[in-house]
Formats: sequence, structure tokens, C-alpha cells
Amino acid sequence: MIARQTIAYLVLIAALSFLCSCSNLKYIPAGDALYTGAKINLKAPGLKAKRKKALREELASLARPKPNSKILGMRIRLYAWNIAGTPKKEKSPRGLLKNKIGEPPVLLSDVNVQRNMQVLQSDLENLGFFRDSVSGDTLVKKKLASAVYTIDAGPRYRYRTVAYATDSSEIGKAIAAAAPHSLLKPKKRFSLAGIKNERNRVDSSVKEKGFYFFNPDLLLAKADTAVGNHSVDLTMRLKPAIPAPSLQPYKINNVYVFAGYSLNNPGDTSVDGTTAYEGLHIRDTAGLYRPILFQQSILFQPNTIYQQSVHSRSLNRLITLGLFKFVKNRFEIVSGIDSPKLNVYYYLTPMPKKSLNFELTGTTKSDNLTGSQATIGWKNRNAFRAGELLSVNLTGGFEVQYGGALKGFNTYRGSLETKLAIPRFIVPFFSFNTGSGFVPKTNILAAYDVLDKEQLFTLYSLRTSFGYSWKESNYKEHDLNPISIEFVHPFSVTPLYEDSAMKYPTLQQAILPEFILGSTYSFTYNPMQGQNLRSGWYFNGNMDISGNIAGLLSGAGHDGKKSTIFGYDFAQYIRADIDLRRYVKFSKTGVWANRLLAGVGFPYGNSTVLPYVKQFFVGGSNSIRAFRSMALGPGTVAPPDLGTASFFPNQTGDIKLEANTELRAKLFSIVNGALFVDAGNVWLKNKDTTAGRAGAEFTSRFLQQLGVGAGAGLRFDISFLVLRLDLAIPLRIPYLPAGQEWVINKINFSDP
Repeated sequence: MIARQTIAYLVLIAALSFLCSCSNLKYIPAGDALYTGAKINLKAPGLKAKRKKALREELASLARPKPNSKILGMRIRLYAWNIAGTPKKEKSPRGLLKNKIGEPPVLLSDVNVQRNMQVLQSDLENLGFFRDSVSGDTLVKKKLASAVYTIDAGPRYRYRTVAYATDSSEIGKAIAAAAPHSLLKPKKRFSLAGIKNERNRVDSSVKEKGFYFFNPDLLLAKADTAVGNHSVDLTMRLKPAIPAPSLQPYKINNVYVFAGYSLNNPGDTSVDGTTAYEGLHIRDTAGLYRPILFQQSILFQPNTIYQQSVHSRSLNRLITLGLFKFVKNRFEIVSGIDSPKLNVYYYLTPMPKKSLNFELTGTTKSDNLTGSQATIGWKNRNAFRAGELLSVNLTGGFEVQYGGALKGFNTYRGSLETKLAIPRFIVPFFSFNTGSGFVPKTNILAAYDVLDKEQLFTLYSLRTSFGYSWKESNYKEHDLNPISIEFVHPFSVTPLYEDSAMKYPTLQQAILPEFILGSTYSFTYNPMQGQNLRSGWYFNGNMDISGNIAGLLSGAGHDGKKSTIFGYDFAQYIRADIDLRRYVKFSKTGVWANRLLAGVGFPYGNSTVLPYVKQFFVGGSNSIRAFRSMALGPGTVAPPDLGTASFFPNQTGDIKLEANTELRAKLFSIVNGALFVDAGNVWLKNKDTTAGRAGAEFTSRFLQQLGVGAGAGLRFDISFLVLRLDLAIPLRIPYLPAGQEWVINKINFSDP
């Protein structure tokens, strides 16, 4: 059945492709042809196959024009252009079809072969192929045309020497100091892009020494290719007749801030009447901001040397505050003084102070659970005139199943969350700042949550925290909450759930009152932010400590004694987890992604297990995809009532180990494919003597207790959103009898 459907789809796609192709060709003008693209025949004996392939793809991308786009092998946009004809009105349905959806034909008459040959030869020389030859021609067959370029790249040149011609002037010394760290090294391949990168690096280096008016174009690169043996002697020197301001370092004189600036109505931008504060001169006639906001954000100080890094970090701090729609900055030479100095000016256009937003999401799962969530959010920027962001979010959601085993067991959620983010460190008795491009924040959070599982139980919880977040760099981020409090309490529990909890005591953990009083810390290293197709590492680590101070004060855990706060037991534990990822790019559109997750919790004193909300679990769409969420582990324990109408996934543990590997590659258009293998499990730290829980504790045999699954998936990448569809099957089920855990031989794709 599946095979017949697949064949039918393929036949349909082939028929549509043939129809679009034939329909498009009949519109081609007489004596012309539809251009289908360029083909590169490359001879480069000195290159390895991988580099040769990459060079061929680069050269092909330079040929112009680009052929008409294809979707599933069909020129659908060209077909829309053709069938739209000549619409009388631009905004008519035919006009929209032609101008918004359609795409005009790319014809052979649009191709300039000679121009493309010049572009290809220029690019080859920029890459160091100085003895190349390029020829081009066109091929036409049944109104379809292509361009063929034959290239003999010849040998690629490499640097023999790299030198910097400098003198004893201040700029000469600055360039000489940058030279030892040059990106251009002897024996490295010649590249015009490499020379441009080196000029930019030198420019950044000398700008750190005060040379504000210097720029990369003032550096001249002289390449001598006549030294023989396919080598280049490169000399970097200053161009002659450079303007005097570019040759001298500058110090900062005064820093002026104009708050409330408008691009349409600049108003008074004179420096007269500004208010001095901690080295800044501020004009804020409307009294919108307290001066401490700018003192914390702008890193320039009077009488210090100009540095490009300080310039960039100050701009970034002002932009990322989220208070200003536009941030404009300029520098001006101070006249009439002996030493060269600069005045700095910042012009800030405020964003609207208050805003209201609405967010609606919908979800559906393979177990027929369907739900939705809505959030109404209110923001008050600059709540207390020093850049504070006050936000209030009201969220409500539900998840229902209209048929199947969970019919009637609907889930409803609601929460009210208030957060105040203050753009500086609030620390008693101390005042300090960071020097990165991001303003540190002090965060205060208070929230109330309600979870109602219909016919089972209702829980409410209170959350509050006080802490700090700061970015050490673009890649390193810290979150520290010295105070983190969470209180969870059941509001009502049905007899149905109580009966299940009597039968399976682990279900009791979900409805126990929990009082968590502790501290949390998180560190994230992500140099791949915004880069989906490159090699690199990602790391996130978290530490959570609860009840240690309260335990010391109350003597919890001594002689079996349990202590309470307001009549409730409080949790004592240490919990840590890591998320380590490694991405390896193996082709232009292919990435090998690997991930390791590990976590461990040590309950002590008042606690024998981690609080339920802090326990680990595996399974689900973002974990081991061949198993349902919370339906695997701990250890070799089989989930109770699995496969029956009364099954309630609730398998958690104190220790977690999970790993997966995934090959990702582009298939066509916006569709990407993936092949993956997942493995993992959770365990208890202490032995559980409850009936049916043997094998739940962590032992030296943990590797023999991993659940394993594999599968394939599709990713639909529409730039602002990625839709993911995965299909996975279990390969190893750890709770099966010994010797029967591997189930590969039991897979039957014909079984619905």
C-alpha cells in the first residue's frame, strides 16, 4: 500500500514537472531559448578533490544571470508569470500573480559570456591562480540553453615572504606592533580576501591605540609575483600623502549625551546647558532618565586614549538596553588645544514607554493531544527612570484529547508572572560595572502558577527569585540567582489519582508539597549564535543548591530529624547538569550534530530524593525520540500499565545520561533531511525498595541500561521558523528481559 502511494506521488510530480516545462517553453520568443544555468569544466591539477569541488561551486555562483528558480524541480514561478499574461491593473488578481508570485523568464539573450569570462578570470587571480585561462560557449537544445565555461586554473601561488615597511613615527610604531600577529604567513595560499582581512585587522589594532581617523584603505599591499617558483613576496606599507588626522592618536575630551533626540525634530543640540555627571554632559530637558543609566552604559572616560573596542561596546550597550529606537554617535576634533582630542556625542531616540503584546500558539501531538496557549504581555520601559524594564505576563493554556486512552483527562495551565530587570548590578555596600558590550542586569521575579489535570489533581505554585545576568562577551553568558524560592502545593487530588498513587507510590511524588529555598547558577558558551552551518562547540552548565543555609540553622537531617519552614518540609539537595554539543560541517549544506546531556542530583538532610520539579527525565520530541516523554527509566524499571488505558508516564530520576548524533543536509528548496540515533536513561541515586522498582538505582552497569532509538526527519526552513517532523523507532528497550533488550530484529514496517 505504502509503495503504491509513493509511486503515485512520484508519477504526479513527474507529470507536473513535464507540464510546467512544456508550458513554459511555448512562451519563449522565436530565435531565443530559456537559460538553465552555467556549467564549469575546471582543470586544476594542484588541487585536491574537495577543494576543486568547492572552487567549481564558487565559480559557478559568479556566473550571471541566475536561471529561473525551481520548486521540487519545477519552474512554478515562471509558469505563474506566463499564465498571468498582460494584466491591465497591477493590483488585480492577474497582476498580483504576475508581479508578486511570478518570475520573468531568464533567456539566453540575457547572457553575456564575455563578461562572465572576465569575472571568472578576475576571481581566479584574487585566489592566487595567476596563470589561468578561461573560455566560454553556449549550448542550445530544444529551446533550452546553458553556458559552458572551460577553465585551466594553473598552479596556485603562495607567499614566500610577508613584510611591513614602517618608520619611527607613531603610526609606524603602531603598525609594527601589529605585524607579528599577521594573518598572512609564508607558504600560505595567496588570497585577495586574506589581504583585505589583514588590512582590517591592522586597522582594528591601531585604532586601539587612539588612531580614530585611520582606515584600511590607507594600507597598500604590493605583491611581487616575479620571484619564481609560483611564489609571492608581499609588502604592506602606508600609502603616500596620508591626511594628517589619520597619523596621530587621539584622547577623549568630553562626552555629551542628548536624551529624547528625534530624527524628525532634533531640537536643541548645543552643549550649553548640559548637566555634568561622572564625566558625562547630559541634556535631558524632559527629565526622562536618571544620569546613572548613561554612566553605567557609556564606557568612555575623559582624558583616556580612544579605543575602537570601547567605542563599539558603548554603542552596543546603549542599543541592547531596549530603551532607544535609534542610537546615533559621532566624534568631533577639539580645536584650539595643544594635544589632539575628540569630543564624543550620543543622540538617543526613545522607544514608546509602554507596550502591550498578545501571543497565541497551537500544538498537536502524535498521541492525539491537541492544545493552545495564549499570553498577554505588558511592558513598561524605563519604569523608574533608570532603564528598568517592568514586564507582566498573563498566560493561559489547555491540552485536550477527544479520543483514545486520555479522553477526558484534559490539562489546563495558567500563570501570572512579573519581572523587573534593572540594567546594573544591585549589590549591598558595593558599586561595580562590567566592561563588555552588554549592560549587566539585576533581575527580580515573582510568579504564580496553576496546573489542573482534570480528573487527577490540581497544583498551585509560587516562584520568586533575585539574581543577576551578564554577558562576558558575545559568546559567554552568566546567570546567578543567590535567592531562588519555589513553593508547590496540591489544591485537590481526586480519589482516582490517590488509588493510582497507592498502587504506584512514585506517582505520589508529583503531588507532594515542596518548599525549595536555594541558589542557582548557569553558564553558557555559544560561539555559533546565528550560525547554523559551521563547525563549533556549544556548552551550557547549571548548578542548583537548595536548603543548605536553612539546614545549617535548623539542624535538618541530624539524627533523622526533619525541619520545616512555615510547617512545610524544605528540600535539601545539590543538582548539576551540562549540555555539550559539537557541530561538524562536512559539506556546503551538511552538518553532523552531536549532543551529550548529563545531570546528577544529590539529595541530603531533609530529602531522600530530588523534589519532583527538579528530577530528570528522558523521552519526547527533544530527547530520545523513540520513547514517549517520561516513559523510560529509571534504570531497568518498566513503566507501570504501559500500553493500557490507565498508563500515566511519570518515570523520573536523580541521575541522567543522554546522547544523540544527527546528520543534517539540505534535500531541496526549503526542505532539509536528518538521520539520527538517540540513547539515554535516568536512574535513582538511592535504592528504591518499592515493589517493581528493582534496578532503578545507578550502578556500574549503567551503559548496559541505556535505551536506544533511531529515525529520520524533515526540516522545513522558512527563514524565521523551522518546522520539524521526526519519525523514530526503538532499537533497544532496557526494561525488557535480559538478553531481549535489542529489538532491531522485531521491526516490521508493514505493520500499521
